[in-house]
Amino acid sequence: MDIAKKKKSAFDWVFDSVNCLILALFVLVCLYPFYYIFINAISNPALASRGVTITFYPVEITFRNFVEVFKQPGLANAAFISLARTLVGTALTVACSSFFGYLVTRKDMYFRKTIYRLLVVTMYFSPGLIPVYLVIRSYGMLNTFWVYLLPYMMSAYYVILCKTFIEQMPPSLEESAMLDGAGTLRIFVRIIFPLSIPIIATIAVFAAVAQWNSWFDNYVYVPSNKGIKTLQLILRELLMEAEQIANRAKTGGLGMGDSANEITPMAIRMTVTTVVTLPVLFVYPFMQRFFIKGIMLGAIKG
Repeated sequence: MDIAKKKKSAFDWVFDSVNCLILALFVLVCLYPFYYIFINAISNPALASRGVTITFYPVEITFRNFVEVFKQPGLANAAFISLARTLVGTALTVACSSFFGYLVTRKDMYFRKTIYRLLVVTMYFSPGLIPVYLVIRSYGMLNTFWVYLLPYMMSAYYVILCKTFIEQMPPSLEESAMLDGAGTLRIFVRIIFPLSIPIIATIAVFAAVAQWNSWFDNYVYVPSNKGIKTLQLILRELLMEAEQIANRAKTGGLGMGDSANEITPMAIRMTVTTVVTLPVLFVYPFMQRFFIKGIMLGAIKG
């Protein structure tokens, strides 16, 4: 009790103050780039083009940049496609990776060590783009929505995380369920999966961010089906065409009179970057506690 109420020494105060200062600077370094992009996206772009420095707060707040970006054709459908592939793809990845991770922990699974080692080998050797393209074409997945889902249903890294986490559970849980007549699938669904929520949430965050940010598979495997074009690819195209978008705005594309002349390519790029990153920034804080717990528990045993 005396130790708990012991007053801090001068050294302790200095040490804590320095730690807080370092952590505050670290947080500032991490968050400021996102904040800088956002305040530039909602500031009057003409001011930046005239040399006005926008550093800590927006100047002459306007949403004309977002209006010009959101009016691009096909953006709403692409947002729906990206959201659908993120939700469905994440669910499939979590289900397949966690179930396979559970299977390789079962001692009665035939050749489980060999299968697990072959899975680990895939983390070190990649077949390359051309063989993957040929496989996807042979399965008839080109220009289909399945190309966004099936190739990512299972990841060796996620399987390793799940396997390591599940191996830390008491074997008696599984043994008692088997004595009651439960099969492999029922044990996984009723016992293993609910107890694996921390690592499940962790790989769900990884998979969701990867699905949401993915554009290269759309660019390579879906060259002609515009109906399933993803938001990320459209936004990438907008980044590449920022100059043309700004020029269209200058010719009256916004219908706002002379104010439309203030749209600049840099403002379009800042706005597109904001649209891409904001959804992830809003979702991640709600998953952070599961994310940290899952990583720590999954890293105890290798």
